[in-house]
Amino acid sequence: MTVNPASEAQQSLRQDQARLREECERLRQLLGALGRGGPVPAGLQASGLPSSQEVAELKKQVESAELKNQRLKEVFQTKIQEFRKACYTLTGYQVDITREGQYRLTSMYAEHKDDCLVFKAAGPSGATMQLLETAFSRSVPELVQLHLLAQDSIPAFLSALTLDLFSRQTVA
Repeated sequence: MTVNPASEAQQSLRQDQARLREECERLRQLLGALGRGGPVPAGLQASGLPSSQEVAELKKQVESAELKNQRLKEVFQTKIQEFRKACYTLTGYQVDITREGQYRLTSMYAEHKDDCLVFKAAGPSGATMQLLETAFSRSVPELVQLHLLAQDSIPAFLSALTLDLFSRQTVA
């Protein structure tokens, strides 16, 4: 005898129908118990609804996760500030993100508060940087020409600029 797909499908439908009827009856009994305001019998607990104990436990877990998230944010902020201070101390430049892909560098030896350089990330995934023209960058054309255009070296440019600004402060 061969397997009859139609018979199997009918059998499966009958089983599903019976299961759904049982679930309907159980839910009717649960609804009746809830409507009377009485306690829900243990056998009639709604399978999809969490108990009040489960709800309390889940709330506790959410509060714990939120507290952990807040602590992580605080630690992250502290570490960011620590990193920024270390970069400023080590390189002599404060780096600020002005907008997406643009960075403003301000030297600790700058003569004026507004003396800054602005670099823009260029190329695939911001792999290269391009100096944008500012009033301050126009004041050091020799350094731009030598270190950025001829040597293509931002670190050499920043180093030379730092030494130049430092010497201006110590001489003055």
